[in-house]
Amino acid sequence: MFRSDRSQWLLLATAAVSRFGGGVLMGTAMAVYVGREGSPLAVSAVATAYFAGLMLASPVWGAVADVTGRGRAVMIVTGTLATLAAAPLAVADGVWLPVGLRGLYAVFAAGFAPVALAIASERGGESGRGRSLGTFNSARSGGFAGGQFAAGILLGAVARPELYLVVAGLSAVSTVAAAALVDPGPPGGTEGAVVADGGAGPADADDRPTRTELAREVRARLFPAAGDRGHYRTNGLRWLYVALAVRNVTVLGVMALMAPYLVDIVGVAEAVMGALLAVNHGTQVAAMYLLGVAADRVGRKPLIVAGMTGSGAFAVLTAAATVPGATVGVLGVAGPTWLGTGLARVLAAGGALFVLGVSFSAMTTGAVAFIGDVAPAGRESELMGLRSTAKGLGGVVGPTLVGGVATLAGYPAAFALASTLAFAAAGLAGLALVESRPTGASGVPADD
Repeated sequence: MFRSDRSQWLLLATAAVSRFGGGVLMGTAMAVYVGREGSPLAVSAVATAYFAGLMLASPVWGAVADVTGRGRAVMIVTGTLATLAAAPLAVADGVWLPVGLRGLYAVFAAGFAPVALAIASERGGESGRGRSLGTFNSARSGGFAGGQFAAGILLGAVARPELYLVVAGLSAVSTVAAAALVDPGPPGGTEGAVVADGGAGPADADDRPTRTELAREVRARLFPAAGDRGHYRTNGLRWLYVALAVRNVTVLGVMALMAPYLVDIVGVAEAVMGALLAVNHGTQVAAMYLLGVAADRVGRKPLIVAGMTGSGAFAVLTAAATVPGATVGVLGVAGPTWLGTGLARVLAAGGALFVLGVSFSAMTTGAVAFIGDVAPAGRESELMGLRSTAKGLGGVVGPTLVGGVATLAGYPAAFALASTLAFAAAGLAGLALVESRPTGASGVPADD
């Protein structure tokens, strides 16, 4: 019924928009709620809990999908469990119980991205991988933008229980959409080859691994022996993960504090805060696709390096949002006397988030295409999951580090200090990565 290419893309986009939209709605609302009851360090725990779950669970779900060839089943099971983890937030009080539920939600929500990215990558093939991944990430960013914007509206319009029920509902929508996808198939196999829950079955049911075999293979992939680590050295892949983790300390540390920073320090209303946060992901909707096309034409490495450099610039510009004269100068207008301090700060914060949107799009499209290029057959979901682990590591360290510095020295100083790590990550990527874009025999891009 939904097996045409257009229907599959629509289902994948729907699943991405609802999954990531619900997740960011939960995180933004929880940061504001916790910020009203605790310190910046407590706010940072909201992000730390989420990224801890992401870091630990993403490679596991990716490896399970690759080993079993049942990526759709992974998305259905984890999506259902994520919905069940989000629902109790409607009755949870205090600070630490919601934070714990946020972490549990992340453990299950982490099962979506590795499989979905692998599906999008396979649909693009070698010549169109960047474009295909850019299309998927545009939908993903649309969900983020919608979630941020909805957070600003719902925070002032509904009570806390109703808001969290919206989150659970979006998680359920994502799971239903994922259930209608064609399974990506077995390792190195074809679409739809292994689906025990209604799709095409395997050629031989005995080929499915037992639970013991599955556990053994997943463990071997997550903790490979010395002789089974060669794929991490391909084109400097291991250094990509390191650079992503370091860059994410900067951006995820800053973004963990962004909602209370905008409301309490920059001084914007909650609805304006939601609109400003949506600038980042709204920018990504177009930038992801355009830069995905660019990744197929100019290569993966230039986008990765540029994106990480821009991430450092974002942190610096965000720190400057509390100094109207300085930010107006950066924006290139006459000064705050006619513009107004409040509007100057809004424009500065919006400009910083626009820079982040473009930078993140460049880095993400370059990185996921790079991973798709070098991943061995049957290991793409696993290696996409390790990208989420690198993000999760940055998300665990960054909010705690930046939140701690902000508690002692204030938000602007913490953001400026954090920017140095993103610049360092850009330098590492520039030195350690080898371009991975497939080329023809003549050395020109295969799709030119």
